[in-house]
Amino acid sequence: MKPHSHSWIDRSALGLSGLCLLHCLAGALLLSVRSLGGGLLSHTIHAWGLALALPLAAFGLWRGYRLHTRWQVIALGSAGLALMLASLFVAHGGLTEIATSVLGVSLLGTAHLLNLR
Repeated sequence: MKPHSHSWIDRSALGLSGLCLLHCLAGALLLSVRSLGGGLLSHTIHAWGLALALPLAAFGLWRGYRLHTRWQVIALGSAGLALMLASLFVAHGGLTEIATSVLGVSLLGTAHLLNLR
């Protein structure tokens, strides 16, 4: 099966989701042992990451929907983005933030995987 000309969008979004997931898990580990994380552990990086993810995800999910017309993929991706947004409004470094972020990124990544199929 020939990949679509815009598959780079979903692949880029998957890469970004993977980096976000790595950041969340590594940040939790670093915070738990009180290591220095510098700017990568700042709550601000989450806002910047979401600002990057929103347009990329919106375009990728919309384009995918036009190809496969499965609204469930859009709903899954939107739920992931909503959870990522919600993580900005809870205590930084807490279990709630980590769980919300990881679940959100996982849902969004799954939606992008479904777009590629």
